Amino acid sequence: MASSFSGRVFTSALDKLKALPRVALNNIRDNPGSRIRPKRGRGQHGGDKHGCGNKGSGQRQNYMRLGYETGNTPFYLRVPCEPYYKGHHLRRQYPPLSLLKLQHLIDLGYIDPSQPIDLTTICNTKQYQIFPDQRQFGISLTDEGLDSFKAKVNIEVQWTTEPVIAAIERNGGVITTSYYDMHSLFAVIDPVKFFRKGVPIIKRMLPTEDIIRFYSDPKFRGYLADPDKVAEDRLVLAQKYGYELSDLRKDPDVEMLTMRKDPRQLFHGLEPGWVVNMKDKTILKPKAEMLKLFYST
Repeated sequence: MASSFSGRVFTSALDKLKALPRVALNNIRDNPGSRIRPKRGRGQHGGDKHGCGNKGSGQRQNYMRLGYETGNTPFYLRVPCEPYYKGHHLRRQYPPLSLLKLQHLIDLGYIDPSQPIDLTTICNTKQYQIFPDQRQFGISLTDEGLDSFKAKVNIEVQWTTEPVIAAIERNGGVITTSYYDMHSLFAVIDPVKFFRKGVPIIKRMLPTEDIIRFYSDPKFRGYLADPDKVAEDRLVLAQKYGYELSDLRKDPDVEMLTMRKDPRQLFHGLEPGWVVNMKDKTILKPKAEMLKLFYST
């Protein structure tokens, strides 16, 4: 009886096996809950570099240096140099200040036109600033607002053009172009900071060889030009632009209009070699003859 039962079970199992489909690629499945763990790729070099190259900034996951073109000759070496840009990083810069802006500063009370105007006066308004560490050497007075400029001023700038000179002198004013070296610029743009150092006022250096002709030219009202030739060029410019030139000797503001700095002087009323004591509000002057000779020459 036991053998007959086992035979029926065997026969039933065979029948069910015959009814099931055969194992093939289209019907095999993973076990429930199973998961294939992802593996890292081989990379280009057998899996040891993982596509990051051999040493250098690329393997260290850092940015490449500016201008690097992954082994190619970079653009700044591949393209020939233009002569126009030769020495561009050494050229002097003169940030512009227009006549329109100057008139606004005067109208709003930032600048007193009854006093001489220089680089210190304009920088103290906090409406204009220069950065000598970026090779900015002073003010370039531009002709924007030329027709609307009406102030009579005695102004000192570092660069200008003929129409601007005519606009200043048409109103009875005076303009001078003067040079400041790098060390002098740091002093004149912020006098308080310089005086707090407790050091003597330095001498202003003379212009370098490449620009000394500009500051000696009476046509540009250079501070090293002959005053007689400047007077002649004032008359020539008035005839060229068709305005009547005022006589400075008969002007009621002749003292202000004829006020000038010495070529070695930085501040009006303060001589090189003097020490300004901000705490005690006193001025210390050198007494030794050697110091007087050094700062006066």
